[in-house]
Amino acid sequence: MGGGHAHHQHHHHGGGSDRNRGRLALVLVLSAAYMVAELVGGLVTGSLALLADSGHMLSDVGALGLSLFALWMTRRPPTAQRTWGYYRTEILAALVNGATLVAISIYVFLEAWERFRNPPEVDAPVMMAIAAGGLAVNLIGLRVLSGGRSESLNIRGAWLHVLTDALGSVQAIIAGALIWRLGWDWADPAASVLIGALVIYSSWSLLREAVRVLMESAPAHIDVDEVRNAMAGVSGVLAVHDLHVWTITSGMESLSAHLVVAEGCSGRDLLTEVRATLHDRFGIDHITVQLEPEEFAPCQERV
Repeated sequence: MGGGHAHHQHHHHGGGSDRNRGRLALVLVLSAAYMVAELVGGLVTGSLALLADSGHMLSDVGALGLSLFALWMTRRPPTAQRTWGYYRTEILAALVNGATLVAISIYVFLEAWERFRNPPEVDAPVMMAIAAGGLAVNLIGLRVLSGGRSESLNIRGAWLHVLTDALGSVQAIIAGALIWRLGWDWADPAASVLIGALVIYSSWSLLREAVRVLMESAPAHIDVDEVRNAMAGVSGVLAVHDLHVWTITSGMESLSAHLVVAEGCSGRDLLTEVRATLHDRFGIDHITVQLEPEEFAPCQERV
């Protein structure tokens, strides 16, 4: 005697992911071009700083490539085995990007410790010139990606990678100036430690959100008790149980619930009102509701 209803609306995800794909591809091309220029420059001039920075850019290119691959995967249609399709690939990419940023920061701390003990000879003017070029590329990248970072954890992970690089370039310019003008060799590792700490702080929230989605926790912006009360407030609904709210991927929330309904209630009207309430108040569009007559209600739900 149970009734079922599922309502799907995926179109809001498509347009955003097309825009984000374009953004990522543009930043990937820019970063790759600058990485090659630095690599060639490093080999021609014999500058270790240039080669090291091209290695840093390589980690960016890898992160952007992963994010782009994840967006491509989310376009693949669901299969009989993967009934949700590949939406979660985006969250996995965000998780990998966040973890990589933490790993890079730990490496930076270790490298800084070594440099505090044995400050290397630094060609400050060359270091500043490289950093200025890198900063210009990263600022363009940040500008391009900033539009998508609020709607996708994956894009936020890529944006954080580019931000890390931009901060690294600013640090190199300031440190280069201090070494050049004042001979402060410790400025470079000191700035590195500050940047590493900031990166870990930023990555932590990205990792936490990615894990929340993978653990199927309720979305942070949705109060499940409020959702329960809103559904229970619909005329004809006697009780709500087995309520689950979770995130499939960024900006795509799902809900399933069992509603105990009064006898003689129009299932169609009730479902229409429940759907409208959930959409208008909580922005939830992917809804599966099972209707149960009063005698089906679990004992503890009965009044």
